[in-house]
Amino acid sequence: MTVIAERTVLFADLRGSTALYEQLGNAEASSVVTHTVTALAGTVAECGGQVVKTLGDGLMAVFGSSLDGVEAAGRMHGALDQLLSRGRAHGASPGLRSLRIQVALARGEVVEMGGDCFGDAVNVAARLIDHAGDNETLVTDAVLHGLPSHLRQRFRSLDWMHLRGRADPVLVYLLSNGRSDLDATTQFDPVSPTAEPDGIRLVWGDVERVYVCEQMPVILGRSPQASFCVDDSRVSRSHARIHWHGGAIQLTDLSYNGTYVRFRDDNGILSLRRSSCTLHSKGTIGLGGSPLDSTSPIVHFEVLRFGDTQTHDLDGLTLL
Repeated sequence: MTVIAERTVLFADLRGSTALYEQLGNAEASSVVTHTVTALAGTVAECGGQVVKTLGDGLMAVFGSSLDGVEAAGRMHGALDQLLSRGRAHGASPGLRSLRIQVALARGEVVEMGGDCFGDAVNVAARLIDHAGDNETLVTDAVLHGLPSHLRQRFRSLDWMHLRGRADPVLVYLLSNGRSDLDATTQFDPVSPTAEPDGIRLVWGDVERVYVCEQMPVILGRSPQASFCVDDSRVSRSHARIHWHGGAIQLTDLSYNGTYVRFRDDNGILSLRRSSCTLHSKGTIGLGGSPLDSTSPIVHFEVLRFGDTQTHDLDGLTLL
């Protein structure tokens, strides 16, 4: 029987499972992943949704309302947090402790047939999850508009995004639940400024822009609709996102080729693959290539504090 109905489509995907297989072996890692995905699927039923299918280390589900879908997404983050907390208490391996979740939701008319679902909303949600960072939930504007007004305030606009295989861009929002940004800093980010930054300066070739925190998030990408457009074939349409949270400016990779960061006072290169780091001081961002490669599209950045007495210029930014 074929049913056409308005649905909220959710895709959830575990990140870090590849490292888990390397560390634990196929049998044990498969058991851990299956147990985790089962826990995530349990939240779907709790919120009145239906699991359409599991996808190895992820799942697809549908809900009658946006509210139910967003509630399930929140519970998925909570379920993973509980599993990781229990794992840490029992001395779990670093691979298990590094598991993260990505969730994406879209809403629209879908065709339900033979136990599966098809339609534009399904395609959008499946592509949108590629743009989610670790422990992030992304939703389209159709999902957002289906929520009560007090819940909409928990979302921040990421502007328009171009999704793979789709001609028209999609207006996307990020659920500000605190988990993704709290986990974003890494061992490569030891600097904790005493004063909160006020903005960031970005320079690519002859293009120079200053963005204050109120203007964020800033999307770096090849698309003309990107906040900071870098027209190079190695750059994805929506390649990376700079956003403000918790007193810091953070960079999240959204691309297929990766984003690379080199700080002025560090000889190392931080490689981001759908992960995040905190930006501080000055440095360079390689979009799709290392900042050490002079042929790469390189964006110079400087984190600004307008109350500082020093002159904000670009001296010392060129690290090559």
